[in-house]
Amino acid sequence: MKSWKTAIIMIIDIFMVNMAYLFAINITHTGSFTEIANIYSKDVIVLSIIYLVCFYLFKMYESLWHLTGTDEFLLGVGGSILAGLLTIGYTRTLGSTIPLNVSVVGILLTIFFVLGYRILYRVYRRTLLYIPFKYSSDQRRVMIVGAGSAGTMIINEMMARRELKYNPIVLIDDDKSKLGRRISGVKVEGNRHDIPYVAGEQEIDLILIAIPSLDAKNKSELIEICKNTNCKLQIIPGMYEILSGDATVSRIKDVDLEDLLGRDAIQLDNKGISDYIQNKVILVTGGGGSIGSELCRQIALYKPKKLIIFDIYENNIYDIQNELREKYPELSLKVLIGSVRDRKRLHEVFSKHNINVVFHAAAHKHVPLMEDSPKEAVKNNVFGTLNVATEASLANIDRFVLISTDKAVNPTNIMGATKRLCEMIIQAMDKQSKTEFVAVRFGNVLGSNGSVIPLFKRQIAHGGPVTLTHKKIVRYFMLIPEAAQLVLQAGAFAKGGEIFVLDMGKPVKIYDLACDLIKLSGFEPNRDIKIVVTGLRPGEKLYEELLMSEEGLKDTEHKKIYIGKPTFESMYTLKRKLDQLQGLLDLDDIREVKQQMQRIVPTYHCKNEDEIAADNADKE
Repeated sequence: MKSWKTAIIMIIDIFMVNMAYLFAINITHTGSFTEIANIYSKDVIVLSIIYLVCFYLFKMYESLWHLTGTDEFLLGVGGSILAGLLTIGYTRTLGSTIPLNVSVVGILLTIFFVLGYRILYRVYRRTLLYIPFKYSSDQRRVMIVGAGSAGTMIINEMMARRELKYNPIVLIDDDKSKLGRRISGVKVEGNRHDIPYVAGEQEIDLILIAIPSLDAKNKSELIEICKNTNCKLQIIPGMYEILSGDATVSRIKDVDLEDLLGRDAIQLDNKGISDYIQNKVILVTGGGGSIGSELCRQIALYKPKKLIIFDIYENNIYDIQNELREKYPELSLKVLIGSVRDRKRLHEVFSKHNINVVFHAAAHKHVPLMEDSPKEAVKNNVFGTLNVATEASLANIDRFVLISTDKAVNPTNIMGATKRLCEMIIQAMDKQSKTEFVAVRFGNVLGSNGSVIPLFKRQIAHGGPVTLTHKKIVRYFMLIPEAAQLVLQAGAFAKGGEIFVLDMGKPVKIYDLACDLIKLSGFEPNRDIKIVVTGLRPGEKLYEELLMSEEGLKDTEHKKIYIGKPTFESMYTLKRKLDQLQGLLDLDDIREVKQQMQRIVPTYHCKNEDEIAADNADKE
């Protein structure tokens, strides 16, 4: 199809070039037109070939002329001038009698004719095709924030691809010199502070942020302004889209809570991280999960000697395996299926691979599900961690990093209690082992498995209602890459026995989060999409804490990482309690299991039905 179109354009170019020269003869020659035309006809084939070759060399048959711009125009001028000069050289050298003035005027007319019909084609598309579409009622009326390169490219594509039903109505830009100017026919009508007024006046349906270089703080501020418009909000992901030429409609994404958080890029001590990862054998348990898989991506950047991914769930681990093999073909990667509950399987892994560092991310993390299956939480989280830690210690690995959670602080659910016990295990192990055992504690990560964000998105897509458990519930949130990077950084600070606490920023009210997601989707909370409060679930807290009162807090070299004071437990004493807990798992008595957990973890408080009812009494 493309070759046929190119052939047709070449035929039109030949016609235009020869028409230009015939017009030049008619304009400049005072003698007989027929006489000069006959002379010209002897050279018409050679001249046509010269022009076609030059047009080809100047890539005039590779351009999308319905999106023609300055570069395409200059290439066309350059190709025409070079062809004209070669034509003059040909006619002068071989003694052609075509007058010089005919050749010079022919060059100018060729530029006018050859480029003119291309520009007329674009005008045709804009007037005859775009105008009916522009005023069609089924188009989404779009405000584009950013009158730069990305904005221009997006406007051109919207105009070219009518089937997408995007109608660029107005531009917004903070550059005062652009105010009132038109870019690809779309007028710049204000700055960011004018967005709510202009959106209402122009009846905008969709606001598109097309500023790839926007930093986190300005992006967050801009989104906050757009939230007051009742328009759906979308964004171009990043600067690489412009550099790669991919700032297209297909690359546009919905604005997410990640954009709203306004997180600045994490500054890492790359040398410190590289020192304990580069050329080392790294094991990531739970490597197919949200945090585990992101840890694998980040670790791959530091060129480990070998990366071993260990997980019981083959689907997720298969996906991260394929991704890493595609992105890092030189990476020595080993993917193993197995459970952290299986001590024998773990012994095989440690004995065969000479592991240096372990990141232990394997765990059951879903609070309500673990309340219904507390013994499984204990088996997987507590004894799974004990198994991995014991094998790591026996293998004399360098470093063991446990991924913990804010729910381990003063836990009210079995999942949090098991994670607190995991912290106690690694601190006790550190006291008697050559291996440096540390834990890294942080809150919820956006987009992780079990996160509330994907649930809210699905509910909004289905027209609601959006459900949450309590109007006052508050959580800390962090981006998955941000959490993984800080885990690696904390590992570099490890001396043994520490619980590293990550700075999660400001806590987020889940009700406000739901409202923001609804607004960013172009709806009005509780008018277009209802928000239903269902009541706290078993084990759920209104507020999560990041630090236990007895731990204290010390700074590290990194402003987003702190160290909690170690609270050591004798491994001998702890092991005796764990043996008692292990015996209870064989009995069908969940209450006794929870009571034993309370005896081991003094800060664990399992709420009774009356306390849950009291919390839910003011759920609105």
